[in-house]
Order: sequence, then structure tokens, then C-alpha cells
Amino acid sequence: MTDPIDIAARTAWGEARGEGTTGMQAVLNVIRNRADHPGWWGHDMASVCQCENQFSCWDAEDPNGPKARAVTDEDPLFRYALSMANKAQAHQLPDVTRGSDSYYATTSARPRWASGRTPQIIIGHHAFYRVGLIGNGL
Repeated sequence: MTDPIDIAARTAWGEARGEGTTGMQAVLNVIRNRADHPGWWGHDMASVCQCENQFSCWDAEDPNGPKARAVTDEDPLFRYALSMANKAQAHQLPDVTRGSDSYYATTSARPRWASGRTPQIIIGHHAFYRVGLIGNGL
């Protein structure tokens, strides 16, 4: 996979399809926010999505990985994710995360990086944070 829109859509679908379109949009916002502020997490949408240990749907042991790689545009949520990824690539997707660059599923244990921080917003079962962008004026 090399197409950044396809990779971003698969990431959003794999991470948040259970959270509906707003949840997938939020994941795409995080991807776009990271790509707009290159760093250790990548320099564009594709490299941000594929950065090791960042989006669990790409982890080898995650059951969502094979599903994210196999989904087709016959799935209505994936079609929507593709449309939103196109908008994200063109900087035309509204940011529902208030500039967040990180998130975690609130159904999981709170990660160390979130300790002592207040989320920008909670969308469904995901808490969104601005962690790495604080020093970048956001």
C-alpha cells in the first residue's frame, strides 16, 4: 500500500469504524494534524499512519489489521472514510478534535502519555489530546 488516501482511510476505518463517521473523521484529523507538523511520527499522511506502534490497526497482533487491509469500497463506512481521507489530504476536513495529535480508546487502560493531561475532547470511546503539538503553537 502506497496511496496516502487509501492508507489513511483504512487507518480511520480500522481504528474507529465502531465509532461511526464522526469517530473516523476524528482519527483522520489526528493523522492530518500529525502530517502538518512532521516529526518522529512521520512527515505525510501515509508515513504517519504507518509509523510503528502508533495506530493499533497496523500492529501485527491486532485483529483489525487483516480487516483494514481487506476492506473494499463495497463497505459504506469505508467509502465514507475514503471520501473524508480525500478531504483531509486537501486540508478540507473540519477538525472535530480541536487540534489533537493523539488519542486512546477509553475502554482500554489510560496510557502513560495521557497521565496528568486533560483531553481536548472525547468522541465516542476515544479521548483526544494535544501532546506533541503544544510547542508548535497549536
